[in-house]
Amino acid sequence: MDWDKLRIFHTVALAGSFTRAAEQLNLSQSAISRQVNGLEESLGVPLFYRHARGLVMTEQGELLFESVREVFSKLAMTEALLNESQGHPRGPLKITTSIAFGSMWLAPLLGEFLELYPHIRVNLILRDDEPDLNMREADISIPSVPPTQPDMISVPLPPYRLRIYGSRSYFKKFGVPVKPQDLDNHRLIAFGDEISHRLNKVNWILHAGTRRGQNREPYLIVNNAYAILQCVKAGLGIAGMHKYILDKDYDLIEILPDLEGAMVQRFIVYPEQLRNSKRIIAFRQFIERKALEHQDF
Repeated sequence: MDWDKLRIFHTVALAGSFTRAAEQLNLSQSAISRQVNGLEESLGVPLFYRHARGLVMTEQGELLFESVREVFSKLAMTEALLNESQGHPRGPLKITTSIAFGSMWLAPLLGEFLELYPHIRVNLILRDDEPDLNMREADISIPSVPPTQPDMISVPLPPYRLRIYGSRSYFKKFGVPVKPQDLDNHRLIAFGDEISHRLNKVNWILHAGTRRGQNREPYLIVNNAYAILQCVKAGLGIAGMHKYILDKDYDLIEILPDLEGAMVQRFIVYPEQLRNSKRIIAFRQFIERKALEHQDF
């Protein structure tokens, strides 16, 4: 198969249209169309359904795309490793983590990292689902659960404790709980009920101080940690949160500080193929150092 045609096919499949692919490749739309048509003729199968609103891959197109995507991902990884084989860490570094953790804790640290490693180009992607690191959706991830994908290096970071917070306005209206049982009579905000069983400890506030097997009914359910913070700040209720997410918000008050909250741990995860990448090693060491400095955030 013609590699140039495969490259164009890969771009078209990602773009979803000849027009957008032509803009990305700086080619005419007719040239893009001819290359794809030529690839279809050489393979003897259609790769796309043509629609007025764009392109949809056929079953054969999806099969080819998965193989081509894997090849181009490995080529990109090899190119990056070759580029940094001499000298200081350099090249692109695609990092992914959850939306709240990434925006509230990681993002403010990136300036210091880039000062230390000016030849690394960071692309931070915030998402709450698990990326496919084998397919180079990211180079390195910082999830709150161990990876499920094979051939991954997973480095645990120091765990941190969840604490219970509420706003001054809330406590002025509803009073301050002085013992865990008092939580029975308060408006508790919980993380989304579709949460994975591996993460259900973040809702420990619903059973803290209760008899085993008992749970309190939440007043409000929200599926994003940053949104929970906004609800707590607005006085809608109280919640168990990571200290890092408060970002020096002095209007919030911690209650029941002696109550043993759930411990949460994050991991640095990256593919085995990138074990010797200088960019990965630099970022890993940086995050490990910062996690120790901010161990309880």
